[in-house]
Amino acid sequence: MTPSLLQKIAQIRSSAPATRRAILDLILEDPDRVLEESFEQLAERSRSSVPTIMRTCRDLGFAGLREFKLALAQELALGGSPLHRRVNIEDAADEVVGKIARSAAASVSGVRGQLDMQVLDGAVAAIAAAPHVDLYGAGATSWFMANDLQARLFRLGLSANAWADYHLQQVAGAAQRPGGVVIAISHVGGMPSLLDAVDIARGQGAKVVALTRPGTALAAKADFLLGLSVPDDAVMHVGIDAYLTHLTAIEILTVLVAQRRGEPAVQRLQRAREAFQRHGIDATTHPLQSWDGGGINDEKGGRAS
Repeated sequence: MTPSLLQKIAQIRSSAPATRRAILDLILEDPDRVLEESFEQLAERSRSSVPTIMRTCRDLGFAGLREFKLALAQELALGGSPLHRRVNIEDAADEVVGKIARSAAASVSGVRGQLDMQVLDGAVAAIAAAPHVDLYGAGATSWFMANDLQARLFRLGLSANAWADYHLQQVAGAAQRPGGVVIAISHVGGMPSLLDAVDIARGQGAKVVALTRPGTALAAKADFLLGLSVPDDAVMHVGIDAYLTHLTAIEILTVLVAQRRGEPAVQRLQRAREAFQRHGIDATTHPLQSWDGGGINDEKGGRAS
């Protein structure tokens, strides 16, 4: 039986020179991403060069990267698994673990190259200075993300609410004002009610930060687009790759907003941590059994309000 292209790559990998092996490893880790990359992008990620990529393609029997990509795209389109885009039915447990872990790691590492630093900085500045931030999520996964980010922003001292109900999203949008920010999270980016809520908020003068795929209807409405593309999932409408990249973007936003807001935000985070440590979370012997009235000590030894 003739081996598939990916099988052939795996076979020649061990005997390939180190520079070419790095290219082959990237192809095996996330072939979908390689399809979207240029010569220069692949060369940068593999720390090689365009001529080395050309030689690697010729080793595999192709005239160049374009011909290789065409064959790879055809194989991926025909050979997708119903379990996971990289997992085959007959794979052993260790192979499943390795493939999913490598796929997840590749998705997270790809966030850096997809975020526009100038746009990200603008989004952070708008959020950090906003009198109020509303977060909209469309669907179970996006709603979880919105709720998580709301909790993070609240801990930094921002006025923030997360809305799952489409009617309340629109009500919140109507209550926005200039200087306010709406963060809309949707991988698919086409839910009509979400788009309506975004339009309403923009009409009140709010800025829109969108966490979605580039090219979606939501992306077109964003003042600050945090556009993240991931391969389609074989099972879920929004798969683990989208989930992990969005969580990574949320972590990046949280840290950058905290930096922008400075020492007051850091102190709030420290007080929250001290409260958890003092009063316990799921402790066997709960400190509240001998609670002295609460309150968090400030730096001078007194009680903080």
